[in-house]
Amino acid sequence: MRFRSQPTDGYVIHAVSGINTISFAIDATGANTAGLLGFAVERVDPAASEQYFMYGFKVFRSVIPVPTKEMVVSTRDHPIQSFVWDDFTAKPAHTYTYRFHPLKGKPKNIDRSAAAISIEVRTEPLFTNGPHDVFFNRGVASSQAYERRFGNQRPDLLQPPSKRQEALDWLSRDLDNALLRFIANAKAGDGLLCCFYEFRYDPVVDALKKAIDDGVDVQLVIDAKVNEHTDKDGTFHESFPRVENLAAIQRAGIPAARVQQREAKPNDIQHNKFMVLLEGAARTPVEVWTGSTNISMGGIHGQTNVGHWVRDAAVAARFQAYWELLKGDPGGKAGDAVAVVRKKNEDFKKAVEALGPVPKDLAGIAPGTTPVFSPRRGSSVLDLYFQLVDEAGRLACITLAFGINKSFKTRLQDNTASSAIAFFLLEKQDKPTKANQNTFVFIGAKQNIYKAWGSFLREPLHQWAKETSAGGLGLNTHVSFIHSKFLLRDPLGPDPLVVTGSANFSDASTNDNDENMLAIRGDRRAADIYFTEFNRLFNHYYFRSVVESQKNRDPNVNMDASLFLSEGDAWLEKYKPGSLRAKRVAMFKDMAV
Repeated sequence: MRFRSQPTDGYVIHAVSGINTISFAIDATGANTAGLLGFAVERVDPAASEQYFMYGFKVFRSVIPVPTKEMVVSTRDHPIQSFVWDDFTAKPAHTYTYRFHPLKGKPKNIDRSAAAISIEVRTEPLFTNGPHDVFFNRGVASSQAYERRFGNQRPDLLQPPSKRQEALDWLSRDLDNALLRFIANAKAGDGLLCCFYEFRYDPVVDALKKAIDDGVDVQLVIDAKVNEHTDKDGTFHESFPRVENLAAIQRAGIPAARVQQREAKPNDIQHNKFMVLLEGAARTPVEVWTGSTNISMGGIHGQTNVGHWVRDAAVAARFQAYWELLKGDPGGKAGDAVAVVRKKNEDFKKAVEALGPVPKDLAGIAPGTTPVFSPRRGSSVLDLYFQLVDEAGRLACITLAFGINKSFKTRLQDNTASSAIAFFLLEKQDKPTKANQNTFVFIGAKQNIYKAWGSFLREPLHQWAKETSAGGLGLNTHVSFIHSKFLLRDPLGPDPLVVTGSANFSDASTNDNDENMLAIRGDRRAADIYFTEFNRLFNHYYFRSVVESQKNRDPNVNMDASLFLSEGDAWLEKYKPGSLRAKRVAMFKDMAV
């Protein structure tokens, strides 16, 4: 939901709420900001009978010369020195009043006389009966909070077991429960068509076995491709995720007749993670669970992931048709002649394309939800995605687990500082891409593009996330943090577009792998949830990306200054026209309410 305060002494607060995250921007265009130390942020929660100042991390050096990393301070005394701020601790379906108090004076003698700017905000409910419910895990993004709660220990080392479960619940947030709730939503006589790349998270495996025992017609398509190999150093790798998937199925006692092993096209992956709910004896498709979340410990509790619940009979029917196609294990198989493999793969792609056309541009995307399935021939899907970002009116956001496609970079090269602002959240730092022998392609602030990445963290929690996400040859071997796959085009406008699903915006995800995506047009609720969660993740990793970049340029650089607030109003310089910070405030000022 989107909100705007009444003007107070020249200040206006803009807010966008998701489920657990609220993003704020302060328009100070008409305010007297001379001497402004920042804002004390007060939150009033009538339902809980609570009223308090929000916590911060940075401090005035003159007040606290030696802060510790465990220290948490009140913004009443150590204000937010920013015109953009996020609350990551909100509750679903909750109404809050926020009061932003402009502070002036000196750090040891703060002037609190200015009137507070007040804004009432309501968060989105976690579950609805509407077309879309969206569930993000924490994605290890809030590692400082994790450290304060759990000492930054790996969850599997926490004792007693109740503490371990508390940590896992915190990391998953509501993603785990939502996934299990979708399964439990199927009753005796219903059907569940499931299609998974990784299928080795015991609570979900057991929930599906229980559904079978309770009379639900559960049918699974599971990646079981044989890709075992031996490295040059002699290390042997079993087929991943085949071995783990089949072991989980056997342990749970899921009957073999319920499982179709996806073995064709062994050099590609069955990368889907979806379920279709079929209602009643007629097996009427009604709902879909999809998104980026693998059924694994790392997928649910480690990497950044999203689960997306769709209540749309037409969309469910399209997914059912796709599942029926995959059930036949289409494509070339080991032992087939080269010509046979080529024909089978081509026939498979044609069958996927026959499930529904891909829009050529934004105008071709109808309001509502359009599924897009892979593999398919050509570059039309990727071209559409790149066009949506490149030609956004005001704002584009995208997550990329495997870097920025070369053709994507080339397309963005002619963007300028006056183009729509774009935010790229990456697994690893972007490097210049070689276009030819003498030319390298790089995109950045010159094209109004800003990047953050997350792979440089080396805390114990990072190592645990990496290990629980990795397999012998699996995709997640290379992805420890940014595993979600979504893009947002003008999410704050009157006609927002969200593209989300399992595909990595790569050639392989379009032309080779089994994948699914949703193009959701005009749904502000879905757009607001994705936008606020993107902000949460981007803001967290952007700071760390800047630290890493500076350390790489100069290993001896002292980053202690990042712990401290400005002792006066010098921080306002960061909001000069044309700066990233000024552009971010402008995004909110122009949003459709």
